[in-house]
Amino acid sequence: MAEATCRRELELEIPAEDVSKATEKVAKEIARVARVPGFRPGKAPLALIKRRFSDDIKGEVLQSLVPEKVEQAVAEQKLSPVSQPQVDKLDFNEGQPLKFRAVFEVLPEFELGKYKGLDIEMPAMEVNDEEVNKALEETRERAATFVPVEGRAVENDDFVQLKLVGTPEDGSEPIQADSVLCHVGAEETMEPFNENLRGANVGDHKTFDVEYPADYPDAKLGGKKFHYAADVTGVKTKKLPELNDDFAKDVSDATTLDELKRKIRESLEHQRDHRQKDLQRERVIGELVKLHDFPVPDSLVEHQKDVRLERVVRSLAQQGVDPRSVNLDWASLRQRQEERAKEDVKAELIIDRIASTEQIDVTDEEVDHELEHLGSHSGESAEAIRARLTKQGALDRMKAKLRSDKTLDWLAQNANVRPAAAAAGS
Repeated sequence: MAEATCRRELELEIPAEDVSKATEKVAKEIARVARVPGFRPGKAPLALIKRRFSDDIKGEVLQSLVPEKVEQAVAEQKLSPVSQPQVDKLDFNEGQPLKFRAVFEVLPEFELGKYKGLDIEMPAMEVNDEEVNKALEETRERAATFVPVEGRAVENDDFVQLKLVGTPEDGSEPIQADSVLCHVGAEETMEPFNENLRGANVGDHKTFDVEYPADYPDAKLGGKKFHYAADVTGVKTKKLPELNDDFAKDVSDATTLDELKRKIRESLEHQRDHRQKDLQRERVIGELVKLHDFPVPDSLVEHQKDVRLERVVRSLAQQGVDPRSVNLDWASLRQRQEERAKEDVKAELIIDRIASTEQIDVTDEEVDHELEHLGSHSGESAEAIRARLTKQGALDRMKAKLRSDKTLDWLAQNANVRPAAAAAGS
């Protein structure tokens, strides 16, 4: 039966004789260099030095004796601390043994439960014609051109070119744009823009107010009311290119429309394979965590909460959002990661144990392949990435991740995979 906690406490004692020896040694070293009024350097009596520098001597003695004693006790009891031992309950008096308590966490003891033949459910993730056509339409949308409209007023689905000044009601910084395109009647366009621009003509000047909801995607606008002054400088309509072989040549290295469709299907299948692999690993982890019950060290859980928070920050930054401008209660968000962080740590410990039991390891070729893969994205050479990761101490982390992924894939291959109900589709 696993213990309910990974916390360990050791009550330790260093013999009075060792403490006295260390005190004498430190006092002599200080006496050699100390400047004491009335005495030449190195000539002050040891008793005076001990009194005058008692706190310094005490600190030095603790530094030299305590860590060594903790290390020795940990080795004797065959413990593996995962957190820095904290020392408290210090009892330090001259001529007496030095007593203290060392508190730290260790990796949990646990038996490996079932891990071969796990039961996991996976949704069907087929790439169908509808998805291919949708991706083709998106490519067509991106290749669209904007053609000026003349001789009529603005209608739904037109793109109105505006010179715009927006003044916020709260007196914060106004926004200005000399040429902005507004898609009239579109779902993402705020209603006052649609109402005021429909029926307008080039040269018209419009003023209106817009109240943005608190959850508006642009943090600068969310929850604010703006007064807009807008000059209509142009009206355009979107012209989609025809779906033919010329279109395929314009937007890709394909020479025919059929070849472009085939390439789109391959790309979607490649994305599907990635999603499938990620989901499969996720399901395997969920099943492993469910089948094993043991405590995990708080220090590792705290670290994992930070890792999860960093991911949120990175994801916001990748979307071009400054994490500092987001109105989030970061402390509460971090606290809400507790359960997931525990599961992450537990999964890591189980997977590591399975990898050792099944002798799953990462080969040099696999490491080289991963470095080349990273290089193909960043434009660096594999050697440069290896040097950078080694310097940052991150190469071992990368190898550990590869080993973990390899173990998860092995577990998935050895699992009983059954199709999920259609409702759980991709």
